Amino acid sequence: MSWLKTNNKKRIVILGGGMSGVGAAMLATQRGHDVFLSDGGVLKDAFAKALQDQHIPHETGGHDMEQILNADVVVKSPGIPDNATIVQKILEANIPVISEIEFASRFTDEVEIAITGSNGKTTVTSLVGHILQIADFDVSVGGNIGQSYAAQVAEAPAKYRVLEVSSFQLDGIKTFKPKIAVLLNITPDHLDRYDYKFENYVASKLRIAMNQDENDFLIYNADDPAIIEALKIHKPKSKLVPFSMQKQLDFGAYIQDHNININLDTNLFTMPIQNLSIKGQHNTANAMAAATTAKLLQIRKETIRQSLASFQGVEHRLEQVLKINKVQYINDSKATNVNATYYALDSMEKPTVWIVGGVDKGNDYSELYALVNKNVKAIVCLGTDNSKIVEAFGSCVDNMVETSSMEDAVRVAYKLAGPGDNVLLSPACASFDLFENYEDRGRQFKNAVRAL
Repeated sequence: MSWLKTNNKKRIVILGGGMSGVGAAMLATQRGHDVFLSDGGVLKDAFAKALQDQHIPHETGGHDMEQILNADVVVKSPGIPDNATIVQKILEANIPVISEIEFASRFTDEVEIAITGSNGKTTVTSLVGHILQIADFDVSVGGNIGQSYAAQVAEAPAKYRVLEVSSFQLDGIKTFKPKIAVLLNITPDHLDRYDYKFENYVASKLRIAMNQDENDFLIYNADDPAIIEALKIHKPKSKLVPFSMQKQLDFGAYIQDHNININLDTNLFTMPIQNLSIKGQHNTANAMAAATTAKLLQIRKETIRQSLASFQGVEHRLEQVLKINKVQYINDSKATNVNATYYALDSMEKPTVWIVGGVDKGNDYSELYALVNKNVKAIVCLGTDNSKIVEAFGSCVDNMVETSSMEDAVRVAYKLAGPGDNVLLSPACASFDLFENYEDRGRQFKNAVRAL
């Protein structure tokens, strides 16, 4: 049992006053610890009010190191890199620094189902939660989406916790041990955070299984070469459960005769791919991962089928917004890396005006060239610096326009698109140059489309 669960009062310092930080502060306060939250910027009004309502001491606009270095443990926002000066000072003082996911897990013995991957983790997390809700499980869904894990633990117990976890959150775990871990894929992303070394990012993703034992499960993509090589290096102790779109498996999930098949025991699960509510090869793989999770939890086959057929998808992920003058506008704002945008462009069956751009994270756009040549009729660049995108795709299309606001981008796309075309927002980049986050970017896109 963690010392945080005991009656000994500890001093908990929270770095960062966003969703995860405020959740951690509320949980620590609820459990009787001495709490101080420090944010170098300005808090959102809702977060500031939550801290004030709970009478949680906090500071903004800077960091009082005397207050911070008096901590027993520091809970760090995933947005603060480990090499930040303030984090290095805390570590030099031999104060443990952990993530909010790690912190919350120390207050609960509930069944944790953790999902990570470069792409698809929000869809799979939401889909697993949907299946468990249809099955009438006592479940909460959150982590890197929706409500933070700490806030959920503070709010109410739940027998099952379905969590989306990012590499940044996994970097700060020590004892976090999900009963079921799901590793969807690993493609280059956030390399600016990992010294531009793909192997560092891969190692971060594999941390999801580092504390698992032979009584736990790791569901993984058997078609992903980075995962296959990483499993040889890191050698998890958990029971490995593969899924594959490319080959038949004696154990795990696979495709045969246009059906999803899951063979974990003598009770084979099958479902026609055409019955899935979410379309595209990447979503078939997502459905396989979610259904395999459900099978491990011994949910009835018919309940799984019903859930996979009724799931409505995730906001900001290939979300059809409106059709105007026979042009379909599609919001894929959550595509913050090249691989996610690859899936989006690959799913386009009509000529597409592509809105792309934001904060480049060391992107290699070369894998998109063939799809752009095939499916994209014009490109609208959206960002404060579009030079890398212009250089990458300038010779691929006849029409390329640079813009610096969402309203301008949508108006330009409207002029470039014709009847029967798509307008696709799929940025392939982070959002922080012009928007608070991908959700803000997606909302602004939808508002701009509706204003046409």
